[in-house]
Amino acid sequence: MSLSTSVERVELPFEFPFTIARGTTTSAENVLVRIEDDEGRVGIGGAAPSPHYGETVDTVEAVLPDLLEIVEDVGDPHQLARIERRLQETVRRNPAARAAVSVALHDLVGKRLDLPLYRYWGLDPTESVRTSYTIGIDDTETMREKVETATSRGYEVLKVKLGTDRDEEIVRTIREAAPDATVRVDANEAWTPKEAVRTIERIAKYDVEFVEQPVPAEDPEGLRYVFEHSPLPVAADESIETAVDVTRVADRCDIAVLKLMKCGGLREARRIIETAHAHGLEVMCGCMYESNASIAAAAQLAPLLDYADLDSPLLLADDPFEGVPMPDGLLDLGAADRPGTGARRE
Repeated sequence: MSLSTSVERVELPFEFPFTIARGTTTSAENVLVRIEDDEGRVGIGGAAPSPHYGETVDTVEAVLPDLLEIVEDVGDPHQLARIERRLQETVRRNPAARAAVSVALHDLVGKRLDLPLYRYWGLDPTESVRTSYTIGIDDTETMREKVETATSRGYEVLKVKLGTDRDEEIVRTIREAAPDATVRVDANEAWTPKEAVRTIERIAKYDVEFVEQPVPAEDPEGLRYVFEHSPLPVAADESIETAVDVTRVADRCDIAVLKLMKCGGLREARRIIETAHAHGLEVMCGCMYESNASIAAAAQLAPLLDYADLDSPLLLADDPFEGVPMPDGLLDLGAADRPGTGARRE
């Protein structure tokens, strides 16, 4: 067996400018990976690098030739453990670049076996979850309008970005605009521990489901303080990159948040899920600014999750890829039921 590979950079404009506590963006660049076997089957993956984790599209493109050389050298996409080990030996960081290769390999394996990944893993598609729809930081009235747009499209779970001097006002406005929605909030490390507890105490009365990453990842004791004093469940996102990190914060959060782009691929994602559940934590799979080239793979994990935040394709003005359908936010694995990840270029 032989494998050939290729790389392509794509720009993905957002439907609306997207703001979190760390800044605003109007589009994202992803790097696509294609791995083709000698029978013409093609596996697709995508890298959505984040400067927060030391990656850019330039660094991804710089390391991918070395990573894909390993894939071609091994020559067998089913050797997932062997390839993963060699990728990690070649680049210790660069998780988005490794994730793109991992997704493309899994997609190809599924296509070679004529199985969607969830069936390859033995998962039940009826045990799925709904993705949240993210409301970025904006002036309060614009955020209200975004909520009304989201709920009119059928999205029942909203994730609201916080980290401003008007966080309670924002949450109150969102609740007024969507009285029946499930509301989660994400501070993206913006608060100090005491500020986090004060803010959480003020917003808890608006029926908030949980609070994501209230303090900087570099402050694990601050996370513990918030966890011990918060009236709401606490989710750890930036504090967790790999399964090892789960063990470090398992006693100071309720929910572990994984992302393919920070953990380096689907095998590590499953290790995170298993480790978190073993420690009694719930699990959410989140995303960066990604297309369905990678989101479709993350969606295949849905039966193993307690929560999902895989709405990036929903926030794009146009996604060049189809993926797992998300009617009203439900990750409907059975509706696509295509081999591999389900990603397909439109």
